[in-house]
Amino acid sequence: MFNNCIISVLGHVAVRTISCLFIFFFTLTGGHSPLFAQSLSKEAKVSLITVSPGEELYSSFGHNALWVSDPMQGIDKVYNYGTFDFRTEGFYIKFMRGTLPYQLSVSPMYYTMYGAQAENRSVTEQVLNLSQNQKQKLYDYLENNYLPQNRQYAYKFFYDNCATRLRDALKTACGDSLQYYNQPIRGTFEAKSYRNWMNSYLGNKPWARFGMNLGIGLPSDHVATPQEEMYLPNNLRDHADRAKVGQQKLVLQKNKLFEATQPDIISPPFYELLLGPQFIFLLLMGVFSGLTTYQKRREKISFLFDKIIFTVVGLAGWLLLLLWIATDHGVTNWNPHLLWAFPLHFPLMLFLGNPRHSNWVKKYVQLCLILLVIFGVGVIVSSLVLGTVIGQPIEAFFLIFGLFYRLNFLRKRV
Repeated sequence: MFNNCIISVLGHVAVRTISCLFIFFFTLTGGHSPLFAQSLSKEAKVSLITVSPGEELYSSFGHNALWVSDPMQGIDKVYNYGTFDFRTEGFYIKFMRGTLPYQLSVSPMYYTMYGAQAENRSVTEQVLNLSQNQKQKLYDYLENNYLPQNRQYAYKFFYDNCATRLRDALKTACGDSLQYYNQPIRGTFEAKSYRNWMNSYLGNKPWARFGMNLGIGLPSDHVATPQEEMYLPNNLRDHADRAKVGQQKLVLQKNKLFEATQPDIISPPFYELLLGPQFIFLLLMGVFSGLTTYQKRREKISFLFDKIIFTVVGLAGWLLLLLWIATDHGVTNWNPHLLWAFPLHFPLMLFLGNPRHSNWVKKYVQLCLILLVIFGVGVIVSSLVLGTVIGQPIEAFFLIFGLFYRLNFLRKRV
């Protein structure tokens, strides 16, 4: 999954917004922002729109938008945060580094409905119970955000996305009169970390789940507060249902604008299970164990397998390190998997079996064993302290056990 998954770690950041691209091009060809927003009539309606998760990786987490509709003034605008321009200079470099500018775009409601129906994604409307002054203040805020000098921003998957921007916009318009639900949305004792919330949407995408968990670091294991868990569109929708403005409910009316058809539940083919990360890494652990048991009986052994596997693990480590030090994603910092996917495996492990280097190679192998122990102890202790399981993806532990078994053997044979 190092193709889509790690990019999603950077990036599912950008990838999940591909469905909004046409919105961006619409704004380029047909939209403009006035210096001053129109005054809304008393017939104006403001709604929170939630589009359900889709089948593609980029749409796995759903989408939120705000819809301002005022037939008296001819206003029909859906405000979407999270679009970007492929024509940005240095697009791919900025995309990889997390510095690609994202922006607010505006489209009519029919476009949102067309896109959702084409992808078979449900659309829910929550008509907001706002006063005339609050509607106008929110509309002014959104129009001001849409000015060319204001519409761009730095996208952060957990902290600044299509859902969090709307959460904050509503708070700006309503002030202290808006009180969001102050408990975890799934129950008082079910607070989840950013990572666990993310994983709850990736159950049917095992390689994406593996790669994204491998790429993100300790910031993602922070247990999200009720305010923070609204980074997911469905959570924002559910919190809005429980929120109050003044002494009344924030949501005045809830409408199902489009109901996606549910496909028949079909068990995945057996070969998909064999190609999943759990089986692949369990198989690797078996190879480590079997090869080591076989070589224990031999005087002379080959290190070819070790050079290949540790080169791959080392290159993965270099990628994780670059995600930390060379990007602005934030959530890829302090990645504990660097303790076992140690970057120096490549090139240092290529010297295995060379008698001239056996002394320092042996010390290096011992250091790697210590790092693996630190990783294991750190995962256990941190999980107990934080109250959530860190060190995911779980599948990686099969490989980690295999690496430990193999390194303990090599320590006596190099």
